[in-house]
Amino acid sequence: MVTKRQNILLIVMDTVRRDRLSIYGYEKKVSPSLEELSKEALVLEHVVSPAPWTLPVHASLFTGLYPSEHGANQERPYLKKNSTTLATSLSESGYSTACYSSNAWITPYTGLTSGFEDIDSFFEIIPRSLLFKPVVLFYAWFWRKINSKPRFNSIATKIVEVGNEIHEFLSTKNKLADSKTPSVIDKTINFIDSHEQYFVFINLMDAHLPYNPPKKCRDKFAPDVDPNSVCQNSKEYNSGSRDILEDEWNQIRQLYDAEIHYPDSQLGRLFDWMKSNNKWDETLVIVCSDHGELHGEHGLYGHEFCIYDQLVHVPLLIKHNNIDRTIQNHQIELIDLYHTIIDASGGFVAKKGTPLDKKRSLLSPTYRQFEGSEFAFIEYSKPIVELQQLESKAKKSNITLDKHSRFYSRMRGVRTKETKYIKNEIIADEFYQIDEDPNELNNQINSKNSTMDSLTNSLSTFEIKTKASWDSIANPDEDTTSDMDEQVRNRLRDLGYLD
Repeated sequence: MVTKRQNILLIVMDTVRRDRLSIYGYEKKVSPSLEELSKEALVLEHVVSPAPWTLPVHASLFTGLYPSEHGANQERPYLKKNSTTLATSLSESGYSTACYSSNAWITPYTGLTSGFEDIDSFFEIIPRSLLFKPVVLFYAWFWRKINSKPRFNSIATKIVEVGNEIHEFLSTKNKLADSKTPSVIDKTINFIDSHEQYFVFINLMDAHLPYNPPKKCRDKFAPDVDPNSVCQNSKEYNSGSRDILEDEWNQIRQLYDAEIHYPDSQLGRLFDWMKSNNKWDETLVIVCSDHGELHGEHGLYGHEFCIYDQLVHVPLLIKHNNIDRTIQNHQIELIDLYHTIIDASGGFVAKKGTPLDKKRSLLSPTYRQFEGSEFAFIEYSKPIVELQQLESKAKKSNITLDKHSRFYSRMRGVRTKETKYIKNEIIADEFYQIDEDPNELNNQINSKNSTMDSLTNSLSTFEIKTKASWDSIANPDEDTTSDMDEQVRNRLRDLGYLD
């Protein structure tokens, strides 16, 4: 039973694979700060993300709902306007709230920053000198416009695509912007230092493509690797227009290690400051990843087109005075963090918010004591932005993508600590005995495994409960701009979003 309202620090290390952290057995010491944290925090072994990419995962973290319930995915790329977020509930209950991130999906136009009072989001990666006031005002108005009109969702998708391309250019060329992580940590320290009761969320993007780690980290983990000489565009590889040999994969993995090491060092700076300023003991600290990354496994690069464990079996550390170590025996769903934070903050939920479920709070003695608690669920909608980019890369190389391949397939999965079933919309379904085959290399879908029925039945129950239906999703390729104000259409043409 939680009796005192805790301050809360929620940290997402974006795109960090569980198996690339030494706290989970990785031989390279890329994350010494997390190792130090693990002396006080509980390191959870069996943690499952509800999706393999940022938008639906963060929407689940902030609502306590599965992707089918909150509806934020690439087919509808934003959280519904009337959604009540975690930050909204905490703000209304007296917390000062802050969100610091450079992730293109965690911005006002996707609805994920709703409820946060202090926000520093993706477009801050562009120097303020380049953001003239009329441009800022136009975008602020435009985000509200497209958020309020579901028929405009393809425009929102296009803008995020352009935003990601800007991020890739700036990060790779390293001319206008370095990692935002030091600034994020500085802002976090300043916010914590100036508020008594706080909820701070930060997303650190360093481990996300493209990989361009600071020289100090590169010298330590990738001393002979030039970031501009290796493939930094996953769509080139996935489309078949660019091959990557094992030596290059090794170089990519070295850069990835260096990218993980940098935010880890910055987190160490934050944790040391909190300990030195009497902020540590009074704060619930949660560190996790939203998803992992593929480096050639299953013939894929990045975090699209599948829901294998390299993407959805994620790291999680939690520091709290009342944490019960028996929860290590459970398989944990990342959406349970919503209920854990609500529990730590006193249990208040704002109007229309997802009520606290004590059986989903990691701080509760009744954690996961419900029917079906052994199952975790994963969802993946049609990847509109990635698919458009993939098709573009393929077309330039005169490659025709198979319309019956995984690139065009929605997916759902159900996982236990021992087994996993993947229901695919287009390609064949998959079943893995992951306790014996953790890399999911041997698809046993045609076997007579006795546990398969329980997995398929649980997924069917989940689909009914969450009203998950691929058939109900609107056609994302339809023209959503036909009734848009002509002045707005002209402005979008000027910006390159419309032909």
